[in-house]
Amino acid sequence: MTEFVRLNLTPPNGQKKVLLHSCCAPCSGEVMEAMLASGIDYTIFFYNPNIHPLKEYLLRKDENVRFAEKHGVPFVDADYDKDNWFARARGMEWEPERGARCTMCFDMRFERTALYAHEHGFPVMTSCLGISRWKNMAQINDCGHRAAGRYDGLSYWDFNWRKGGGAQRMIEISKREQFYQQEYCGCVYSLRDTNQHRRNHGRAPIVIGTQFYRQGEEPDAT
Repeated sequence: MTEFVRLNLTPPNGQKKVLLHSCCAPCSGEVMEAMLASGIDYTIFFYNPNIHPLKEYLLRKDENVRFAEKHGVPFVDADYDKDNWFARARGMEWEPERGARCTMCFDMRFERTALYAHEHGFPVMTSCLGISRWKNMAQINDCGHRAAGRYDGLSYWDFNWRKGGGAQRMIEISKREQFYQQEYCGCVYSLRDTNQHRRNHGRAPIVIGTQFYRQGEEPDAT
């Protein structure tokens, strides 16, 4: 078997300091290891007020903290801020996945990421959100560029983390680390719709805190 050799990654404008917005350990695992392999100095910014309920939020955050500590990567734990998220989502409760509510959600999270990057001297920000095949990469990148564009000297790195086998390595790392495996996007409306889909197909509803990646198992569609 040919040994896998990572490509050397270069952030925009040759910068070496990056703020990585992370939504969870499974999505960020490959991104983190890829940047470490390229000698990029990065910090994780965890701001995800969309994730509900609190039990689910803490499970996702704690897994991300565990993996960051394993690699010695700085981790910024931003406020939960769920009330502001619900206020911004008002009127979009029945929007479909990848619709206007998701755009609002990405905007909100990236706006806070960009502000932190601006205030703490990060010239580049990026996100692991786009590595998931369940997400619209163009939608995510548009939100990222819009948020970074508010500040002079800040760039959004829209690297395609899926390419070159990145999406598959995301799963491999998740199995290796036995990460908590979330079964819906994160918000209560996604949980509602995912459970309705499961009921329609004769499946039991999601039980939070019970699903983990294991060797030899493939993740469910979420």
